Amino acid sequence: MSHDATDACDGWDGSECEGTVHCPPRCPRFVDKQGARWTIRPGVSEDAAALAEMYEGFGTADRAQGLPPVTRSRRADWLETMLADGSNVVAERNGEPFGHAMYTPTDAARPELAVFVHPEMQGRGVGTELCRHVIADADAGDREGLELHVESGNRVARSVYRTVGFELADRRGDLRMTLDLDDPIATEVRWPPLAREGTAESLPREPLPIEFDGVRVAGADD
Repeated sequence: MSHDATDACDGWDGSECEGTVHCPPRCPRFVDKQGARWTIRPGVSEDAAALAEMYEGFGTADRAQGLPPVTRSRRADWLETMLADGSNVVAERNGEPFGHAMYTPTDAARPELAVFVHPEMQGRGVGTELCRHVIADADAGDREGLELHVESGNRVARSVYRTVGFELADRRGDLRMTLDLDDPIATEVRWPPLAREGTAESLPREPLPIEFDGVRVAGADD
């Protein structure tokens, strides 16, 4: 490898980084569609207060399947459970979280994925990047696959999930989507930046609409 553990993360131009044995399942550096720099890192119990503050900015239209919970006490209980029982990642800008994703429970063969992006930061590719981190973490954790549930009318979220490889498995009630981790995308999301340059990963499989019938759709934005 041409870089050691220090050089691999020196600066934000990682286009020539081949990674090192010390790297996490996916490179933590991310530049969004507007050119802003982000860090995607594991979520820990100490993040509970900052994430609770982030979720204060979620309105009714930003919730899906009742999550995040409406009341502060229920959000606190939910966050405590997710951070304790799930594999979490947090998207930060300048040390402040604006995105949160996880799979849970960590000991399930096919745990459930959930992803949340602050309303002010949607449409920048953060949700898609968070999904890729969860997939990489689940693959590194020897999970067999991932699944999720999404409201049938939430076309933005459905498009994001299809972009990262999820396929429709069940149409009854909320849609159930699944991803087998023997799918090539589970390997591709773990490639170092140099290997990803010029690959199809940066190209969405289909357009990612921001509105449907003139209304912004709730849930995980791209």
